[in-house]
Amino acid sequence: MTTYDTILSSIRTALDLPELSLEKPREAARGDYATNAAMQMAKAAGRAPREIANELLPKITALPFIESAEIAGPGFINIKIKNDFIIAQANAVDLNPKMTPKTIVVDYAGYNVGKELHVGHLRVSIIGDSFVRIGRFLGHKMIGYNHMGDWGRNMAMVIAGIQMHYPNDWDKPNFVVKREELNNFYVDAGRRAKEDDEFMAKIRRIKLDLQNYHAEYFALYEKFLKVSLDMMHETMRRLNMIKLDNDKGEKHASEYVDAVEKLLREKNMLVMSDGAEVINVKRDDDTAPMPPYMFRDSRGATSYDTADVAMAYYRKITDNPDIGVYFVDFRQSLHFEQLFRVMDKLELFPYGTLEHHAYGVLTGRDNKPFKTRDGGVANLSDIIDMTDDAVRARVAGGGKNLPEETIKMIALAAIKFNDFMHELRSDYVFDMDTITSFEGRTGPYILYTAVRLNSALAKAQAQVPFAGEGAEPVQWTGDQSAGVVAIENDYERDLLLKILDFPKMIVTAFEKRAMDILANYSYDLAGFANVFYHHCPIKDDANRTAIARLTARTLTQCIELMGLSVPAEM
Repeated sequence: MTTYDTILSSIRTALDLPELSLEKPREAARGDYATNAAMQMAKAAGRAPREIANELLPKITALPFIESAEIAGPGFINIKIKNDFIIAQANAVDLNPKMTPKTIVVDYAGYNVGKELHVGHLRVSIIGDSFVRIGRFLGHKMIGYNHMGDWGRNMAMVIAGIQMHYPNDWDKPNFVVKREELNNFYVDAGRRAKEDDEFMAKIRRIKLDLQNYHAEYFALYEKFLKVSLDMMHETMRRLNMIKLDNDKGEKHASEYVDAVEKLLREKNMLVMSDGAEVINVKRDDDTAPMPPYMFRDSRGATSYDTADVAMAYYRKITDNPDIGVYFVDFRQSLHFEQLFRVMDKLELFPYGTLEHHAYGVLTGRDNKPFKTRDGGVANLSDIIDMTDDAVRARVAGGGKNLPEETIKMIALAAIKFNDFMHELRSDYVFDMDTITSFEGRTGPYILYTAVRLNSALAKAQAQVPFAGEGAEPVQWTGDQSAGVVAIENDYERDLLLKILDFPKMIVTAFEKRAMDILANYSYDLAGFANVFYHHCPIKDDANRTAIARLTARTLTQCIELMGLSVPAEM
């Protein structure tokens, strides 16, 4: 049970108020926790809130861990916890809380074959990755899917583009798809298709032939698929993403279309509409337009909609998840509402067990889509390179000489933390000067705090192990049995209270699918840690060493859950 749960449960029992809630006051001086229970009770009882608060006060102060409680404003009750209780909780805090395990499928990549990953893939990649990390940390079975665009018109456009560039060689067995050219094939074909109706008709024919496994087209497809996957995985490696469990996209889903169609026909869910086969998902209580879900178009072809319902079916029969989570941009909100209704009508996923979490976009300082230096659409590799360069220049300008591996760690923290700290649905600005700063609400600041703590602990012979995927722990050399034994000032007290918030915070971040909760907690914790560092020297002080060690463990855990690593120096 977390510290918060222990306190809340005890106060609920003492007041006989099972629905009571506790909040953190905005100002720490007001107390450690606060409740508006008296104000809620007053409305039902027709009495003054302060009058009821006065009756609740002695019941609260009678609890053994309460230092004091006082009434504030119209009837709030501010509560302060005893230091001895904080010390005991700090020494017993569970920095790896577990939830009742569930199987959760997460769709968070959705990359398109034949194109480099671009700026629009940044948020979905790192947010989904962090969500999976947190879920596994909490004990859930997390299954990550890259639902690729690998079987539709885009593939036909890549093939048509290759034919444009290599009309005499594309179908030869020894033809090689060059990595540096792959992105151009799709772009050039798309540009021509907008101006040439005959070329667009050719693309449609290629798509149909490919999906019927035309020998030369399919051989070419397999060549550029491998190159494309290699490019995807390289970018994911640079983002320090954990390996996805499945690279299964529209092509894989196509194998289950017949099974889904059989179910739909058995339930009489397919209806004709202007030559197409659709599924009606409108409900009587809908107040907004709700168009039908497309299964086959008027030419009998399957679509993006077909692939998604077939993939959901595949995940049901293969993974049988309790929950399905889709991190896909806001433009697909209507599509996913339709999909979830289809799956509910098919009795495969009850409505509410599939979730779509839309995200905002990344912009430049001008609040327009972020561009590269030459004004083009930014690829993810461009953004990583640019940030590496910016960090390298900043470090050199500060007179430091850091290893290249450390530069990349800092740059990745700059990129990811800037994304994580914003609420998922909001747009945010990508400003290189701001995000690479070692001060303020930035990733480098968080890493610097962890490095500073580790350095101080090393000097005190109490080095903590680094967290991270596959990292070997650094051996502790100090007395690890020594815990916190005293609280001598508010700097120590505030820091310990913040650490005790970690278990509740990480569960809340997971339940709300909100990585900003984790990121902003990390920043706040780093702030308390730095204040403590400045005012409470830990050298030769076993108690402060214990506080610093617990702080470093907690902050390092936050960093790892964001998919980052702590450098040895900064």
